Amino acid sequence: MQMNMGLLLSKRAHLNPEREAYVESDGSRRFTFKALNERTNRLANSLQADGIKPGDRVGLLLMNSVEFMEAFFAIAKVGGVVVPLNWRLVADELEFILKDAGATRLIFDDAFSSTAAELHSRTNKTDIQQWLQVLGAASDDAAQSFATSYEQFCEASGTHEPDCGAEDDDMLYIMYTSGTTGLPKGVVHTHTTAMWGVLTIHATADYQANERYLACLPMFHVGALTPLTINVYHGATTYVMRSFDPVAAWECVAREKITSGLLVPAMLNFMVQVPGYENYDWSSVRGFMTGAAPVPLALTQQFQQMGIDINQVYGLTETCGPACLMDSLNAVSKPESCGKPFFFTEVMVADEHGNELPVGEAGEMLVRGKHIMREYWNRPDATADTLVNGWLRTGDVGVMDDQGFFSIQDRIKDMIISGGENVYPAEIEGVLQSHPGISEAGVIGQRSEKWGESPLAVVVKTDAALTAEEILSYCQDKLARFKQPAAVEFIDVIPRNPSGKILKRVLREQYPSDANV
Repeated sequence: MQMNMGLLLSKRAHLNPEREAYVESDGSRRFTFKALNERTNRLANSLQADGIKPGDRVGLLLMNSVEFMEAFFAIAKVGGVVVPLNWRLVADELEFILKDAGATRLIFDDAFSSTAAELHSRTNKTDIQQWLQVLGAASDDAAQSFATSYEQFCEASGTHEPDCGAEDDDMLYIMYTSGTTGLPKGVVHTHTTAMWGVLTIHATADYQANERYLACLPMFHVGALTPLTINVYHGATTYVMRSFDPVAAWECVAREKITSGLLVPAMLNFMVQVPGYENYDWSSVRGFMTGAAPVPLALTQQFQQMGIDINQVYGLTETCGPACLMDSLNAVSKPESCGKPFFFTEVMVADEHGNELPVGEAGEMLVRGKHIMREYWNRPDATADTLVNGWLRTGDVGVMDDQGFFSIQDRIKDMIISGGENVYPAEIEGVLQSHPGISEAGVIGQRSEKWGESPLAVVVKTDAALTAEEILSYCQDKLARFKQPAAVEFIDVIPRNPSGKILKRVLREQYPSDANV
């Protein structure tokens, strides 16, 4: 069998054709593996008939949906390269990603038709030649004038297996993640690295027969995309939330007898804030995996008292998801730890020269395994800085104890994690400093009850009349909502070290209070 991630679906459809593969969390649409594979093949065959070539990049601007899932597997089968797009980004940010990736096709749904129209109007700003619009089931509207109906495009072809267009070390997807410079970097994963991501998680986590998995995270995240492929490999049923809603999540858990899933800590917290959540039946749930931010001990204990294990994951887009996993037995006794490395994964704490440090000494976390990214797309310098002697430099400061458990102590890159999204201060600082009334700006994270962390902008203003409200308004059209500062503080001088770098530690000491959102 060729190492092609799309063929995982073909094989599972052959082995378990009548088993449910995909279910909308409200139960409105249900597809067996056979039906999902047939839908996937229609799209794949239509793409091939339309002239897609191996290596062609295809952007996906889609909410969580069966169309996203089938597009991922269809593009994989024919050898295309998926470019999942964060739909929280504004048109300027999406334009950069599409151009940088060299995407020639874009599949988008009704929710983003205005964004697609804005992108289409920017002549020669992207390389998009084909626009496929997914029309809602209840929609009576036709596709945009520049777009083709996704449904009609797929229906033009048959359900036979397409010619396989990629294998092994060929590119599978380019997933963009913000960098410390503020410009997003495209993480390149191949069919091989993605398969090893599946294998190492499946070998470590608790997957059982008749698994019913609740998928809450956006599919453009590696934390959602990798589990989707694991579920096809395992033969699990995936219950997909178009967007997360804690009440709807509890309803799905009770109605569909969910056994597992993955939610960021903010989502877990939202679920136990639902009035009367105690009345839902969650007896089928063994546990939830969580990641993207530390899990408060009280939250872990609350779920354990409910009979639901919480397993914390530490990982990165660059690792296809996995690095460390904390087992439920030690989650309470070692709340500061992110666990031990996954089965086919190595983790090391190293000094600045890449030398392994002894137990208990803090250094940079390095990760090694066959699931590590191939490169940063079009970023040879960044790739060389990050992939060193077979190890991935994470930029996180960690420590290992005498039992082999790792703990994250700090973030070298000062990243803020807000509602499970990575937010890089340098990007926000660049926007702030483009304001004519601002001379300097520094951004730090503050603890938020709702989002885990929220950005705080610390600003030196040249216009004495400039207000915090005006600054927040200025950021609205220039940054995705989750990146926008929650508050603004004014300061006379931004503290810097002798080389000119902002002393974020000093700012945190000066502004230690919690965010107001």
